[in-house]
Amino acid sequence: MTDVLNSVHNSDKVSALIKEAECLKTKLEEERQKLNDVALSSVAERLEMISYLNIKPRRVLKGHQAKVLCSDWSPDKRHIVSSSQDGKLIIWDAFTTNKEHAVTMPTTWVMGCSYAPSGNLVACGCDKMAFIWDMRSGHVVQSFEGHQSDVNSVKFHPSGDAISTGSDDSTCRLFDMRADKEVAVFSKDSIIFGVNCVDFSVSGRLLFAGYNDYTVNVWDTLKAQRVCLLYGHENKVSCLQVSPDGTALSTGSWDYTLRVRLI
Repeated sequence: MTDVLNSVHNSDKVSALIKEAECLKTKLEEERQKLNDVALSSVAERLEMISYLNIKPRRVLKGHQAKVLCSDWSPDKRHIVSSSQDGKLIIWDAFTTNKEHAVTMPTTWVMGCSYAPSGNLVACGCDKMAFIWDMRSGHVVQSFEGHQSDVNSVKFHPSGDAISTGSDDSTCRLFDMRADKEVAVFSKDSIIFGVNCVDFSVSGRLLFAGYNDYTVNVWDTLKAQRVCLLYGHENKVSCLQVSPDGTALSTGSWDYTLRVRLI
């Protein structure tokens, strides 16, 4: 009988401690919200609107026999590497459209992640969350939530202080690592298709996002407004990246092509 009473007492004690912890957590969040003296969009109100962007296609790189899954610019500002469900890794000359190397890969799927500019941190997406790993310790140092569906793409801001994510919930989000919170959501009621890939302009002012409706949306990261809509692909845009010097944008699609646009 004594053991039963002790068990009940301990159970009540644990429940009380859990309730107390939840109350403290709520109070901490309330105090944190009080520190948010101004919203990012309010700070950007006095900035001029971005003028019309004259972005034009310059090259179409053909050679893959299946859906293009990802691509990346070389630091030399000239070459692009791409991978596809045809199991090939191709090195392209973006100026001549020539294939310089083609490598057969052991798998037809490629999973991507984003390095911080410092090289010490890596961001990756999983389910509805994004995680920041410290490569020196091998541990997760931050995690962000807010998406309502799978996170398909993660990219570090050029400053290294924030990340952007793209998700199947049709939104892109900006998370500030210093504030440890979401600071902007990029969405419109008319956008109902998932986001497959994201990348920043060199300045970090623009966010490029590739969607399942074959388009690329260009967002103003400070005002959280769409400033441009790019067409051209005939299937979902599966990958994109801005060149290291910021003058060009490459996009890859399930239509078996890559397209290069000048920014």
